[in-house]
Formats: sequence, structure tokens, C-alpha cells
Amino acid sequence: MFIDLVLPKNNEKEFIEIAERLKINGLCFVYSFKNKEDFLKKNEKMKNLQEKTEIKLFSGIIADSRNISKAKKLSKIVIYKSTGNDRHAIEKSKTNIIFDLETVAARDSMHHRNSGLNQILCRLANKNNVMIGFSFSGILNTDGITKSQILGRMMQNIRLCRKYKVKVVIASFAERPYDMRPCPDLKSVFISLGMHPKEANDSLENIYKQLS
Repeated sequence: MFIDLVLPKNNEKEFIEIAERLKINGLCFVYSFKNKEDFLKKNEKMKNLQEKTEIKLFSGIIADSRNISKAKKLSKIVIYKSTGNDRHAIEKSKTNIIFDLETVAARDSMHHRNSGLNQILCRLANKNNVMIGFSFSGILNTDGITKSQILGRMMQNIRLCRKYKVKVVIASFAERPYDMRPCPDLKSVFISLGMHPKEANDSLENIYKQLS
């Protein structure tokens, strides 16, 4: 079952409407962590929306490295957006998912692509069961040289995750409902970037497995 990760800005209803049209199985609304009371309020809003749709709805938290431990007490899905200095989030805080590694990495050198991942981070991610998230929005909302650079970095990170047996998540990470895509489209994109079909299928289902 494919559960898409989205980052709503008080537009949850619009996300649900588009997800229904795209035949997406479910949505996990990921909210920035402020405090426990704020998250519980948003979680209650999600539960009220669940009564009006057959799509499965969940809530998650996007937190910085200081708040990951607190957030994990409230949600099964805690996400960390890469800052380019991610070892603490993987090794100590042990976030569930880290994404956007490709967009904040340092400039590529002449002989090396800086993809945000390396063998040390991959081994730590494998050890601590931290999943690497690949964002379709990271591809969609860039163009030209920047898009080519991100695609190349994703291809490298796919190979690194395979080599070091790191679990992977594919999702839209959309802030706008129209940035979502149906499951078959996402699968095709990431197969074209080097994932094996089984890897793509597993990556599309790993969010649901985490939530189950």
C-alpha cells in the first residue's frame, strides 16, 4: 500500500481531493514540530477529516535534530530534512526518515559527486534503521543544471543505499496538492534513475510498513 508523505499548509482537504482523483491509497500529513499540544491539535484535525474520506490518513512530524527524540514519542513517522550536516540525526537522534540530501550537498568536484550520502552515513543508517527519502518534489520544482545535478545525485544515492542495504522511501513530499503523482508514475521515475522494480515497490510501501 502506498502512503504518500505530504507537507500541508492548512490545505489538507485539497490534498485529499487530489489524492482521491489519483487513486493514492493514503496520505501522511507531516507537520513541523512546535510542541506536543500543537501536534495533538493537528492530529485531531486529521482524525476528523478521516471520517469524510475512504483514503487512509496518518500524521507525522518533521523535526530538527534537537526535537527528534520528543517527536518520536508522539508519532511513528518522524522526518528530518537534510541540512548537509546530518550525522547526529542518523547516529544519535535516529530519525525515521531523512530526505532532501541531494539538494543541500556541497558543490560537486571535478572527479566526485557530493550527493549528501557516503559509506559512513549509509552504515549508520542501516544500523539505526533510518530510511533515506527520495523526494519527487525535489525533482519537479527544479530545472536546468540544478535538476540534472539532483538527478545525478539521486542516482548515486540509490546505488549507495543498495550497496549498504539502507531502506529507502519514495514519496512526493509535496507542499502543493498538484505536486503529487500516482504510484505508477513515481515508480517509473525512480526505476529510470536506477532502482530495480522490486526496490521501487518496496520503497513505495515502506511508509505503510512503518505506520503499521
